[in-house]
Amino acid sequence: MRMMMIHDRGLQGKPPDWQDFVGIVVLLIINSTISFIEENNAGNAAAALMAGLAPKTKIIDLCNLKDDAKKKVHSMIDKFADRGLRALGVARQEVPEASKESTGGPWQFIGLLPLFDPPRHDSAETIRRALDLGVNVKMITGDQLAIGKETGRRLGMGTNMYPSSTLLGEKNDDVGGLPIDELIEKADGFAGYEIVKRLQERKHICGMTGDGVNDAPALKKADIGIAVADATDAARSASDIVLTEPGLSVIVSAVLTSRAIFQRMKNYTIYAVSITIRIVLGFLLIALIWRFDFSPFMVLIIAVLNDGTIMTISKDRVKPSPLPDSWKLREIFATGVVLGSYLAIMTVVFFYLVHDTDVFPVSSRTPLSPEIFGVREIKDSSDEMTAALYLQVSIISQALIFVTRSRGWSFVERPGVLLVVAFIAAQLGIGWGWAGIIWLFSLITYFPLDILKFITRYALSGKAWDNLLQNKVSTFFLLFSSPIFPALERGDNHAMVQTAFTSKKDYGRGEREAQWALAQRTLHGLQSAETSALFNDKSSYSELSEIAEQAKRRAEVAR
Repeated sequence: MRMMMIHDRGLQGKPPDWQDFVGIVVLLIINSTISFIEENNAGNAAAALMAGLAPKTKIIDLCNLKDDAKKKVHSMIDKFADRGLRALGVARQEVPEASKESTGGPWQFIGLLPLFDPPRHDSAETIRRALDLGVNVKMITGDQLAIGKETGRRLGMGTNMYPSSTLLGEKNDDVGGLPIDELIEKADGFAGYEIVKRLQERKHICGMTGDGVNDAPALKKADIGIAVADATDAARSASDIVLTEPGLSVIVSAVLTSRAIFQRMKNYTIYAVSITIRIVLGFLLIALIWRFDFSPFMVLIIAVLNDGTIMTISKDRVKPSPLPDSWKLREIFATGVVLGSYLAIMTVVFFYLVHDTDVFPVSSRTPLSPEIFGVREIKDSSDEMTAALYLQVSIISQALIFVTRSRGWSFVERPGVLLVVAFIAAQLGIGWGWAGIIWLFSLITYFPLDILKFITRYALSGKAWDNLLQNKVSTFFLLFSSPIFPALERGDNHAMVQTAFTSKKDYGRGEREAQWALAQRTLHGLQSAETSALFNDKSSYSELSEIAEQAKRRAEVAR
């Protein structure tokens, strides 16, 4: 509760010399700026300037209130802060001499004015969506700690906040003696430039929004500095992104757009690795085993058409990752190798069935096996074998893009129109009979691709068995292996909810709620810090979302 005072002590009707007045003010500002930058060793000029321009006199100190009155005023200030209101002190002074040199009479305290500085209209929704996307949001504010906590509660981002003195190492004992880096990671709110630096040292990607001169150093230090619409020139120049319209919701849109672009890049990489291994390994095996001379021109056509299909990925409809993603090179290359090797083996199997067996031609028909496909043999014709092999390689290679572009089942996520058009235009026929056979074979070999993709990702995540055992899949095995029958004999109706490879009721929902409550007690100093890594095993998006929703409901109840 500070103030700056300018008042007329009695100029006796003489008009001020405004030119001299402006010149003096400018010189004072320049001198103050230089002196404070020198005092702070030019380490943070913007922060030093703001600290120098801040008023140094408190209204309460001017008025010389008694201890009881001071306690009452501070109590009112704390009550305002608990409601998210700032307190502005009002005092008056009489100057009977009406001269500049007069010190005037004593200051008389009049009262407090509560001021409410509401968050931006879309801040709460933006924070909620950011949390749902796995973005950890922290509030850096210069307000009183109680005001910051109330603002955080209103925005649904928690009340786990600490003053800047804690960051500087003055009050570490107040938060359970946690290491400062771990404290920063757990905090919902902090003050200063240091938090961005320390989070970056712990390998976090930090983005920051700001609008004032005092935000410029942190905006410059952050990986992504975002200046809001009404930001100062200093904040704009220090930022990477400048918002042109009021509101913060565009930040979430930027996150989703960047994740969509990143997902397209991953899709392209997996497809490129898969198709390279698929063509090289498939044609290598056919050439070594059967000495078959596949036309280089056909290989060139396949490569050109694949490039045309890949180009449409830039305009494809993709589903952004629900959580922050990164270049998992082991997963990308392993997935590409598995899918490419599988397709190469299927091409070899197809060539073997056409070249060395009579599965498809009419000559394989017997009285006990009626005609199914009814096509003529082509194994003696090199050109027709080349055309059939080309069509099989082309179909499944073009269809592979639908598998690599999707995070789930490829036939569930709708692709972009350009991708579908490119896939259709890349096909080449050799006759309806063999074309139908090749299409049928390609469809049969297509569906295991998604399963192989899931198996590879689960195996590399290190939680393949956990995902299998905790997945909600009812099986006959469960009915005899789980304790449901003994529970039914005891008359325990709640045992009926066990319908998966787990013995936890409601799939462990009660356990997760208990863990959430334990985490809240830890964060607010009611529990020891031994549970700091509580949510390390919560990599599932559904579990994190459920915990976040529970926290939101409890915040609403508390409100």
